[in-house]
Amino acid sequence: MRAIIALLVFVAVVGLGLSRHIGDFMKPGPSTASATTTASRESTEQRQARQGQPQQTSVGRTVTLQGDGRGHFQVEARIDGRRVEAIVDTGASLVVLNERSANSLGIFPRASEFTGRTNTANGVAKYAPVRLNRLEINGITVRDVEAAVMKDEALKVNLRGMSFLAKVKFTHDRGRLVLEQ
Repeated sequence: MRAIIALLVFVAVVGLGLSRHIGDFMKPGPSTASATTTASRESTEQRQARQGQPQQTSVGRTVTLQGDGRGHFQVEARIDGRRVEAIVDTGASLVVLNERSANSLGIFPRASEFTGRTNTANGVAKYAPVRLNRLEINGITVRDVEAAVMKDEALKVNLRGMSFLAKVKFTHDRGRLVLEQ
């Protein structure tokens, strides 16, 4: 019963997340978001000077993502050490990969594994549930991440959803998304 409820929650959240962004995904654009990593609270100028320089301190890591013109937080993430571009999406319950990206990571779901269904702006889409060993965004690392693979025609851009975000602290403030670990 809990599995059915969890699946229904996943379908609802992914559907909402995808429906908000699906039109934008149809026209991939340049990655215009910027990431800044800091170890403590600093002025904007200091953060900009350290852009892209992850640092680890005894209090952990902080990554600030600047939204693009559409308010999306585009990032270059690493999954098991391999580079994968994505959008950080607080409206998606899981990390979701399109099939092409999953294949580049060595993940090849069989047709019979596409057992999940979710509603998107373009209709119902199937997905295959998977687990990722390690996902990183600018030095913030999360292990054992629940994820889903969707067919390329159903998902143009990869999503970093709540199965990643729930394992870090995150805040949204004036067009910036701050991740802390």
